[in-house]
Amino acid sequence: MHIDLNEYSLKDLKDLHQQVMRAISTFEDRRKREAIAALEEKAREMGFTFAELSGVAPTRKRAPATAKYANPADKSETWSGRGRKPRWFDAALKAGKQPEDLAI
Repeated sequence: MHIDLNEYSLKDLKDLHQQVMRAISTFEDRRKREAIAALEEKAREMGFTFAELSGVAPTRKRAPATAKYANPADKSETWSGRGRKPRWFDAALKAGKQPEDLAI
């Protein structure tokens, strides 16, 4: 396949370059996913997990924290007690409420 690149403007060449780089990137990603899937299948056939054989620990997904406090004005607004305090929680404390008053 021969393309005469001298016929293209600089903008067209840059656009073409971006398209080629995107195509290469997605091609490599797709091939990696296919290879990992094949390796996982082969490991399963032999009674192992891919993580066991590769020494890579599987990523654990954390369950969302359960809500401990609720906004008295709007019960749909909740807070687990982790992270930054919501504005409504700070406002309630400044108004004289105790955290136990806001507990669910």
